[in-house]
Amino acid sequence: MSVFRSRPALRWLVPAAAAAVVIGGGAAAGTIVASADPALPERSAAQLLVDVQNAKVEGLSGTIVQTADLGLPTLPGITGGAGSNADLMKLVAGSNTARVWYAGQDKVRLAVLGTLGETDVIRNGSDVWVWRSSGSSATHYKIPAEAGKHEKQTPPLGVPSTPQEAADAALAAIDPSTEVSTTGAAKVAGRDAYELVLKPRDTASLVGQVRLAIDAEHRIPLGVDVYAKNANDPAVRIAFQQVSFAVPDAEQFTFNPPPGTKVDTADESELRAEAEKAQKAEKAARDKAAKPEAPEGTKVVGKGWASVLVAKLPTGDAGKGSGDGAQQLEAIAGVLPKVSGTWGSGRLLQSALFSALLTDDGRVLVGAVAPEKLYEAAAQK
Repeated sequence: MSVFRSRPALRWLVPAAAAAVVIGGGAAAGTIVASADPALPERSAAQLLVDVQNAKVEGLSGTIVQTADLGLPTLPGITGGAGSNADLMKLVAGSNTARVWYAGQDKVRLAVLGTLGETDVIRNGSDVWVWRSSGSSATHYKIPAEAGKHEKQTPPLGVPSTPQEAADAALAAIDPSTEVSTTGAAKVAGRDAYELVLKPRDTASLVGQVRLAIDAEHRIPLGVDVYAKNANDPAVRIAFQQVSFAVPDAEQFTFNPPPGTKVDTADESELRAEAEKAQKAEKAARDKAAKPEAPEGTKVVGKGWASVLVAKLPTGDAGKGSGDGAQQLEAIAGVLPKVSGTWGSGRLLQSALFSALLTDDGRVLVGAVAPEKLYEAAAQK
């Protein structure tokens, strides 16, 4: 069992995430004029932000690559230590690849290529398949006819680790804490793009800037780069390596289980339960974007890019049934350097984009800030 599954607060220790640290900031777009290449019509930053939110395409296909180099130390189960999870490791110090096909809201396919196999999610009309090559298993869902009446009419590009999702995270909390500018034109996957640059106004943040490459023709994000302060290369990059805006062939959305595949069929009640769960999650995400709040049992110290999340780690009965996770947590803490001060004592994890503090009194503090900011937050008991 992963420690990040058994102890949700610890998910903050792994910024698969580093694209999500930009959620702490926002964008004061104003009327900054995009200093685009002469070949591209001028667009203001405010116009480009609206473009991203309203972008629609009839179809597309492409390969998305996510790379990360956060400068983390070797951690058991994460970054190459004993018993490490290879796919998790690639989120923080490696590369992940996914393929996407889109031909309308009812024809969508996403293939995530992992170290241990491939996972595909395919929708073709009322049929939805989830196939996992590892274990040769598939689940078939049948969408009720009335379900389509309530679906969003925008392309389903907001899947984990896509440029669209990373851009949405960057733009979710628009406020004056961020300086927004443009650097002219960029090239991503061979296509012309405008480039927006988001920079924290608070110098306490470890994030130097976030760059969004926006397709000049279709206005969807082609790539998002997250830079640590004073860095020349991105710590995290999520971008199309190849993309086509032609409508994919229908055969891309036809799934026939390979011989030997174990097929489970989910009944309508299960599907409805999943749909309701997804709708609630979506509403919660919208509410959080409108009025960010810390998860239950946590608090946030500070604001914007320099905010620090403070959470209590489960103890006693709360930790029962998660022995593997507890052992992994202990192994991680054991390799981290000891730190102490007037706030108490604990273990410190540092990377290019974030710092995390595990205190001996059972708290975890995480932020895109230097350790000193964590110590200040830890003192506020």
